[in-house]
Amino acid sequence: MMLVINAIRQRAGVIIGPILGVTLVFYFAYHLVQGDRGLLAWMQLSQQIRQAKLTLTALQAEEAPKAHRVSLMRHRIDRDLLDEEARATLNLGGANEVVIFNQPAR
Repeated sequence: MMLVINAIRQRAGVIIGPILGVTLVFYFAYHLVQGDRGLLAWMQLSQQIRQAKLTLTALQAEEAPKAHRVSLMRHRIDRDLLDEEARATLNLGGANEVVIFNQPAR
């Protein structure tokens, strides 16, 4: 009986190291893929970055005409722009003018 127990202890001592090593490899491999900073999270963040860049490009394209109009008013007053803004703000028009209303850009 004692020989059997000693044989089991010897084999368990030999087997524990590889089992522990394989367990650690699986643990780190799982977290490499599924973890908070794993491959799947990295791919998701990359997709969010691409989407944010597209949104930024669209917003910059929308902002460019507005920035141009502001630059016209910043250094010196552009007479045409001043006339256009005054007529729109005061809701005025000349007697021989035709006013066409359109939807404001969003």
